[in-house]
Amino acid sequence: MKTHPSGLPSPEGTYPPTEAMLAEPVPQEVAQAQADRLRKAWETPSGWRYFTAVNNTEVGKWYCLTALAFMLLAGVMALIIRLQLAVPENDLVSADRFNQLFTMHGSAMMFLFAVPMFEAISILLLPGMLGARDMPFPRLSAYGYWAFLIGGTFVIGSIFFDAAPRAGWFMYPPLATQDEGPGSDIWLLGLSFIEIASIAAAVELIVGALKCRPPGMRVNLMPLYAWYVLVVGGMILFAFPPLIAGDFLFELERSFNWPFFDPTRGGDPMLWQHLFWIFGHPEVYIIFLPSIAIAAMVIPTVARRPMFGYSWIVLSAVGTGFLSFGLWVHHMFTTGLPSISLGFFSAASEAVVIPTGIQIFAFLATLMAGRVKMTLPMLWISGALAIFTMGGLTGVMLALAPFDFQAHDTYFIVAHLHYTLFGGMVFPIIAGVYYFFPFIQKKLLSDRLGKWAFWLIFSGFNLTFLPMHLTGLWGMPRRVYTYPTELGWDGLNMISTIGAFIVAAGFAVFVWDLIRPKSDQPQIDRNPWDAGTLEWTHDVPEEAWGVRSIPHVTTRYPLWDQPGMQARIDAGRYYLPDAEEGRRETLVTSVIDAEPVQVQRVTGPTWITHLAALFTGGAFIFPTFHWYPPAIVSGALAICCIIYWLWTATARPPEADSKDVGLGLRLPTYAAGPSSVGWWAMWITMLGDATAFASLIFGFFFYWTASPDFPPEGALHAGAGLVGIAAAAFAVNWAVTVAARQLNRAGSVRAARICLVLAPICAGLGAASLIGSVWGLSPESHVYPAILWALAVWIAVHAGAGVIMQLYCLAGSLFGKLTPRYDADIWNVSLFWHFVTISALVTCAVMGLAPGAL
Repeated sequence: MKTHPSGLPSPEGTYPPTEAMLAEPVPQEVAQAQADRLRKAWETPSGWRYFTAVNNTEVGKWYCLTALAFMLLAGVMALIIRLQLAVPENDLVSADRFNQLFTMHGSAMMFLFAVPMFEAISILLLPGMLGARDMPFPRLSAYGYWAFLIGGTFVIGSIFFDAAPRAGWFMYPPLATQDEGPGSDIWLLGLSFIEIASIAAAVELIVGALKCRPPGMRVNLMPLYAWYVLVVGGMILFAFPPLIAGDFLFELERSFNWPFFDPTRGGDPMLWQHLFWIFGHPEVYIIFLPSIAIAAMVIPTVARRPMFGYSWIVLSAVGTGFLSFGLWVHHMFTTGLPSISLGFFSAASEAVVIPTGIQIFAFLATLMAGRVKMTLPMLWISGALAIFTMGGLTGVMLALAPFDFQAHDTYFIVAHLHYTLFGGMVFPIIAGVYYFFPFIQKKLLSDRLGKWAFWLIFSGFNLTFLPMHLTGLWGMPRRVYTYPTELGWDGLNMISTIGAFIVAAGFAVFVWDLIRPKSDQPQIDRNPWDAGTLEWTHDVPEEAWGVRSIPHVTTRYPLWDQPGMQARIDAGRYYLPDAEEGRRETLVTSVIDAEPVQVQRVTGPTWITHLAALFTGGAFIFPTFHWYPPAIVSGALAICCIIYWLWTATARPPEADSKDVGLGLRLPTYAAGPSSVGWWAMWITMLGDATAFASLIFGFFFYWTASPDFPPEGALHAGAGLVGIAAAAFAVNWAVTVAARQLNRAGSVRAARICLVLAPICAGLGAASLIGSVWGLSPESHVYPAILWALAVWIAVHAGAGVIMQLYCLAGSLFGKLTPRYDADIWNVSLFWHFVTISALVTCAVMGLAPGAL
């Protein structure tokens, strides 16, 4: 057996498999015994233990249903808003309640429905599309779901206690920072909790798409849906962290009166707008692109041919994601920015139409070249294209700054936003539900009810939002709870209200079709749409194992182009057809060519994810009411739960170094460093973390460019000596941590343990020195000391997390979890410290050198 330098075995045997190997039959009794062991290993818990499940199929369903429930609640809020505006001078709800309703409606739709629904659908579908047994970190998916449920319930439940946020879903200061009551804190801390869960799901999806593809599925053979998952996951990593950084500054101002957005003390509310819209405009495409991905799966099936322009679609999706980060000032045209900025961002807003148009024209070319069968999912896709095109045209209008000056903050914007989001997300998602429901539930939805739902929602939507363009052009501003009669808006508002209730009737039909009993429905065909992608190799009746054996894929549409694949999968002719040790396993493959590299043990049912999510929620929710001791206790308990989870279920030394996975191939059962999915997850996570840190640094230099008195004359600066000590300590800590990894790999375990004792001491010294350097500054007095304190706190918190990781590795070395041969943990921790050390040194440079330079 060949080995890596670490001593771990390399893949050995025949790859790729020959046609003769694939054609060899599997004895019936062998196949049955394998299936029985596989079924037992992947068995879904029953009874009350059902909720300990971590399978992507179960977690994905919970996620989808919860996001749908939040959307329906937000829809009820919209109906109340429309009732209030149906007639002039209405007093159905008070101005304060109206403010809470429109704030929660927007927040719930954006944060509790749009992005979570993409992640939910992807968790549910992606393993099937990739022929994988599960996602690489099932417990992370479960943790993310329970965090989403707790955080979402806390945020949306505030409306029932008259404590909901009321400053708009964008929470502009000073309105939001000076708002009395807990509403702003509920928005900040509750949604920050959910944002972290969203980033965790994005990490899971990116690693799954990169490392858990079936053997042979090179990146140019991936389903288009997987490409969109990669693009959108990357966008989440770069879009959400600036908002998290903004939330960090916002909550410091709310809780401790640090004046980041208070212009009387050097702050600037424009910083919040920049950080929010650096997140907010990419989020529109984070919502839109996954829905286009659903269309990319439906259209080839109904056209009966492969997708036209596959490579162009991929490049256009990447281009759309890239350009979306250059458009955020599109939302700030009326804030007094220089004309050159308006011109640049107006041009960028027009440019993003090009890659979007390429994708849509590729879809149309596929339909024109194929033999289209008009199915119910295609009806919804057609409606989506019509509505989104209308939203895109008004978007081009709003990208022109002079027009935006007139339409900004009017109901024209409301109409544009909803045409974009309904056409770009809601209609395609419903198409996906009708298309993938046989895969998810092994049942079909009603064609008749689906058409009723479509025409009610399509007609009601246009009746609601088409008149709003005119209402806005006639001057009706957004976010007003009533209006006088003589302005002429009453007729259009009544039409919009009637349309809103027609939309609600359509959703009622759709939801009834979704939840109505279907036990009397006969067993469906396995592939009712005759599609060509791997998810339709699913088992009917359902099996929890995901796929009976993991196939070798050489085409983009293997069910069309690789005869006999379905029968070979069912017979266990491909990879991992058995579970001899009774463990849950899936294959890990190389990033580019999808060559098999490892058997990945995945975790099973547990309660620890519930406890970790509950205590993490406490750490975010208790500060909303300024209950800091319970928050600290909750945070400590969350850390304990996560440590227990990692210690007992991840990177455990296997009972055997390698395993026969079938077709004459043996693969290692353990990996460390870049070969490991855990290393990739850490790298991707820290990329997002670095983006949040860069947003704080951006804040420092924004104040410098925007304010003539930053730093103010005569201001105290961070202690240069302590800043220098901090920089040196963090550099030594990094060097010692990397040395510990190398010494451990070389077999010098005692020396590695000494390094793992010294490294936390150095990290602690660095954090203490950094805090000490700003200890004499008053962060309440001016934004300059406040931003220095914020940077010091950010680095100190990360250093604390890094110290826990180093001590975890030391404990692993002492108790046999971390050895020279099995060292994944210390590889991941040293990678963490690569990023944190760079952040710490940049912080020291800003705190120690920038004041003199400025």
